[in-house]
Amino acid sequence: MQPFTEDIITVIRKIPAGKVMTYGQISRVAGHPRGARQVARILHSMSRKHHLPWHRVINAKGEIALKDEIRAMDQRIMLEDEGVEVTSGGRVDLGEYQFLPDARE
Repeated sequence: MQPFTEDIITVIRKIPAGKVMTYGQISRVAGHPRGARQVARILHSMSRKHHLPWHRVINAKGEIALKDEIRAMDQRIMLEDEGVEVTSGGRVDLGEYQFLPDARE
């Protein structure tokens, strides 16, 4: 596995239940500030294999970004089961639910 991929997976694994991070935020925290699209690729291809909490990753607007209605509903249900409020439009209040990892982690 490439170091970039390992870095991204490490950050995703640290997102606690009831919190979310954005694709761009994950790439920045992992030390790769221009890698937001690659975060999406990693989530798509490796979530199952690495048991990643993929449902805790949303876009920079605080929205569920999945286009597939069934997968988007799955994400919404999983977030709500963890106590994250999701609006009818699929939006999460980043001010309340965004995970801001400690820089020392």
